[in-house]
Amino acid sequence: MIPKLNSYKEKWNVQSDDVIKPGLTAIQEALARLDNPENKLQVVHLAGTNGKGSTLTFLESIAKEHGLRVGKFMSPCILDVHDQIQVEGQAITEAEMNHVFQQMQAAGLSGKLTDFELLTVAVFLHFVASDVDIALIEAGMGGLLDSTNVVTPIVSIIPSIALEHTNFLGNTIESITHHKAGIIKPYRPVVIGDLPLEAKNIVYQEAQKQHSSVLELNHHFYIEQKNDGESYMHNDNSFHITKLTRTMKGAHQGNNMALAITAFFEVATALELQLSKEAIQKAVKNATILGRFEEIMPYIFLDGAHNPASAEKLIETIKHEFPGEQITFVIGILADKAVTEILQQFEQVSDYFYFVDFNNPRAMAAHYMLELSNASHKVVLEDYVQFLKLQSENKSRTIVSGSLYLLTEVRSRLKNI
Repeated sequence: MIPKLNSYKEKWNVQSDDVIKPGLTAIQEALARLDNPENKLQVVHLAGTNGKGSTLTFLESIAKEHGLRVGKFMSPCILDVHDQIQVEGQAITEAEMNHVFQQMQAAGLSGKLTDFELLTVAVFLHFVASDVDIALIEAGMGGLLDSTNVVTPIVSIIPSIALEHTNFLGNTIESITHHKAGIIKPYRPVVIGDLPLEAKNIVYQEAQKQHSSVLELNHHFYIEQKNDGESYMHNDNSFHITKLTRTMKGAHQGNNMALAITAFFEVATALELQLSKEAIQKAVKNATILGRFEEIMPYIFLDGAHNPASAEKLIETIKHEFPGEQITFVIGILADKAVTEILQQFEQVSDYFYFVDFNNPRAMAAHYMLELSNASHKVVLEDYVQFLKLQSENKSRTIVSGSLYLLTEVRSRLKNI
């Protein structure tokens, strides 16, 4: 369920299904009724397991520093449906959402789409009305059959691929890559991160079918650590930028930064922009994202590590940022995730775990998580708000993680204390 979406559906009597129905036929028919707003946008399309949101955030910051008016669509929401759709960093307003729902009602879309498809249509309508220069679109699930895959982007980006959504995408890296690589479009380049070999092979095969060039991290472009920051370069030395200093922590964020810089080359070429090294340096420093190693209170961090691959990146960051310190975890995870593997990752750096229930029908009960944990100190925590407050006051380093939906709930509740 997408928070606050139902209030607009009820107000405008636009019905949609709260289910996942992979496929493009329904949304293509809906968009045709609205004169295909997606075709009026310049788009960057992102799919992948981890790193989409961070790469998008770096890209947004770089685009803004080059004077572009940026629209972005990310999933899931932080607080509610409004923050998923942003222009110039500002969430869509109630009045703007009413306007797009009025358009969708008039087009007769009621009963024809799922919730996410309806939201995707709203995104395209809002970005066209807002006259954005570039639209950054994150796929909801997979890519090939995801409702966002109706766009023809300037460039596609696939930061990473790992096992996820196996009930829809298949239970092998190959089957999942088949879906992710579905965002590659004819004669449009794709920028990829450090993918497993079997995934990389499929991406290259699909790109060849589509006559698309592949720009691969550590093959066509690189990041190097220097004393005064990081350096980015193309392997043909056509562009080299030094003194890149990130606010977003973790070595993996350096890779995401590199993906964003590379993708922006393609954007700049398509839009006939002059690249500025100073603008990129400033953008990289200014880029921040909610729920990515985010210190929400002193000593209290939120990180949306919700699968083994992202958990591994979180552990790497903790080891780098807080070597030798005692870490406490507050954990809530969706039952359809690889819960045991995620907990095993977290248990590498901590033996103190507090498991919580949170408001999502897919959430695993806290007592089940406790049973799966191998930690020696493990507790089902009833009131995490007061616990986090005390942890902060006691200067006890605490990470809240496991589900982005938990982070949304924690953020909302901490605002009221």
